[in-house]
Amino acid sequence: MLEPRLSAAFAELASDLRRVCGDRLVSLVAYGDFGGAEDGEAHALALVDGLAFPDLAKCVPLAPRWRRLGLATPLLLAPDEFRRSLDVFPIEYGEIVARHVVVTGASPFTGVTVSDADLRRACERQAKSHLIHLREGFLETGGAPAAVAQLIAASAPAFRSLLLSLEQLEPGAAREAGVAADLPREVASAADATIADPSALLARYIAAVERLWHYVDRWR
Repeated sequence: MLEPRLSAAFAELASDLRRVCGDRLVSLVAYGDFGGAEDGEAHALALVDGLAFPDLAKCVPLAPRWRRLGLATPLLLAPDEFRRSLDVFPIEYGEIVARHVVVTGASPFTGVTVSDADLRRACERQAKSHLIHLREGFLETGGAPAAVAQLIAASAPAFRSLLLSLEQLEPGAAREAGVAADLPREVASAADATIADPSALLARYIAAVERLWHYVDRWR
C-alpha cells in the first residue's frame, strides 16, 4: 500500500498523464520501495498505447512539478515495448513486476513472466562486470589504503544490486555460493571504518564476487 502523501502524488501524475494521453494511458504503476530508495524519489511506469514524441513534448513542462512531488521521472513505454524487452532487462523489469502497486488502469502484468534463462544471463553479466570493475579499480588505486577503502565503499550499491538480482534468480544464492553474511555491511562501511590495510577486505570481497560469478555461470 502507498502512504497518503505518495498516493496523492501518484494520483496527480495519473491525472497529468490522462490529460496528455487520454484513453491511450493503459496503466500507471508505482514500483520499488515507494520513496525509500537512495535517490529519495518514488518511481512509476506508465504504459501508453501509440507512445510518440508529441506525448513526450507535452510532458516536459510537467516534469519539474513531478519532481517537487517526490516522484522520479516516470518510465514511459508502449505496452508491447515492455513485453518485448523483458528478455533485455529481465532484472529491472522483473523487479517492477514483483514489487508494484497499480495506480490507475488494469494490471499490466497478467501473464507476464521473466525467463529463468534471461535472468541467469543478466545476473552473470552483472556479476562479471562487478568483478572486472573491482579488479581494474584496485590497479588504479596504486595500492593507497584510502583509495582502496573508497573503491570498496563506492561499489557497495552495485554489490547490493547484484545480491538482489541473484535473490530473484535463486533465493539464498549468496549463501549457497559461500558469501559471508556480514560482507555487504563491511563493504558499505569501508570508507568510514578504521582499516589499517583495506586490501585484505578487498581480497575477500573480490573472492566472494568470483564465487558469485561461478555460481551463476553454472546455475541451471
